[in-house]
Amino acid sequence: MSNKIHDVAIVGFGPVGQLLAILLGRRGHDVLVLERWPQPYDKPRAVHFDHEIGRIFQAAGICDEVMAITDPVPDFYEWRNRDGDPLVRIDWSGTGESGWPTANFFSQPELERVLAKAAEAISSVTVRRGVEVTGLAEQPDHVELTTGDDAQFAARWVIGADGANSLVRRHMPTETTDLGFFFDWLIVDTVPHEQREWFPMNWQLCDPARPTTIVSGGPGRRRWEFMRLPGETVADLDTQETAWQLLEPWGRNPGNTTLERHTVYTFQARWVDTWRAGRLLLAGDAAHLMPPFAGQGMCSGLRDALNLSWKLDLVLHGKAQPDLLDTYSSERSAHVRHAIDMSIALGEVICVLDEQAAAQRDQRMIAGAADPAHVLPVGAPPVLGDGVLQRLPDGRTAPSVGHLTPQYRVRRGDTTARLDDLTGFGFTVLTDGLDQAVLSPEHRRFLDDIGATLVSLTSDPTGPGYIDVDRGYLPHMREHGHIAAIIRPDFYLFGAAHDVDELAALLDQLRTQLRIER
Repeated sequence: MSNKIHDVAIVGFGPVGQLLAILLGRRGHDVLVLERWPQPYDKPRAVHFDHEIGRIFQAAGICDEVMAITDPVPDFYEWRNRDGDPLVRIDWSGTGESGWPTANFFSQPELERVLAKAAEAISSVTVRRGVEVTGLAEQPDHVELTTGDDAQFAARWVIGADGANSLVRRHMPTETTDLGFFFDWLIVDTVPHEQREWFPMNWQLCDPARPTTIVSGGPGRRRWEFMRLPGETVADLDTQETAWQLLEPWGRNPGNTTLERHTVYTFQARWVDTWRAGRLLLAGDAAHLMPPFAGQGMCSGLRDALNLSWKLDLVLHGKAQPDLLDTYSSERSAHVRHAIDMSIALGEVICVLDEQAAAQRDQRMIAGAADPAHVLPVGAPPVLGDGVLQRLPDGRTAPSVGHLTPQYRVRRGDTTARLDDLTGFGFTVLTDGLDQAVLSPEHRRFLDDIGATLVSLTSDPTGPGYIDVDRGYLPHMREHGHIAAIIRPDFYLFGAAHDVDELAALLDQLRTQLRIER
């Protein structure tokens, strides 16, 4: 075994492992990636990411490269019954609250090429393909990793981003909660030969005779998904002949379409109860699986990567105690549960095979005028679970914290850009015109130590500081009587303050919750 102990070893080099390598490598950490397969898998899988994930790609410094391979949705996501009546119409057009298109479609092999190139360009990141990890042995200050060819490596922390059959997970004392939601669907990825506009770009046929999904597969690609019916076997469904038979009513045939891939997926809903055990951590499919009906599977894994990376960064730099990493599990587990519950709720609407039940569903949804707020079982936006969040005096989490914050354009000097492009990676303290002089020297040193950026906002286009170009931040803060808000590196709200004294107390809370000693 080499005497070298890496900062982090990432097992698995799919999108989650790739993003982790980029985020940690960009912070200067020594990252070793071990991927069992010698070559990248060249077939489509995930196809959708939302505006929040676009913001994460922005934080990783690859937004232009990602947008070059992406189809932003120009209209809506529609569900129709067999007669063509709209059951629900979800507006996916325009820019989302994170400053990125609301919904985006892509081909996963192309996305992985962008992510892999960015990771491998970082001098502190080492990627070894064709190396299968077969064993882990945790030591007091590191973990030893053994591979199939008996090579050995060591790292202070090991992250299992190694998928649903995770080896890292098998070395952790964690239980899996499985909701027993199983449906088989045939996924058919195609490349139409003609260039045309598909309208709507993405929609769902809610026909009890065969529920079907029709969506973009990224620029120049289309995906069809067909639900397996009673009496059909997976073997019968998962053939090229069956794929062409199901595509024929949609006008697709070998003369006008290339069949890129067909495979049967079993949609599942499960998560592990513990995401960290000692120096072992899990992310992505190693920690959770969900049906694709909300398009949040890969998105959830990339959120894992950002949440974990900023906390691990503080620990590796010796600024925070390792038990900060316990909040990764508690925060992300609750957030993922929301995504899983939402995916199941949507699936229960879509996967209806009974004619009478489908007719009743159609009648109810048509009566709701295809308005998602009236016809879909979708509740409040997701929030983080217990973790690094502002507390009330009685110890409870303060209301309204732990939710995703928006990203608007601001101007500083001659530069107008989205907020994150001006502040960079790290904590952001938004204030209503406050100068840093209102902070004590101790609080200023603390903010410098964690790499926070103080953003003094103004609505005066000629004033100093950061100009709130889109008038998105200041009106909201003033409506709620806040003079300051602290945004975490993963864009979620830590807390807000009504006056300078509350801001000082809020900074003390942040320091305590980050496990940073005075």
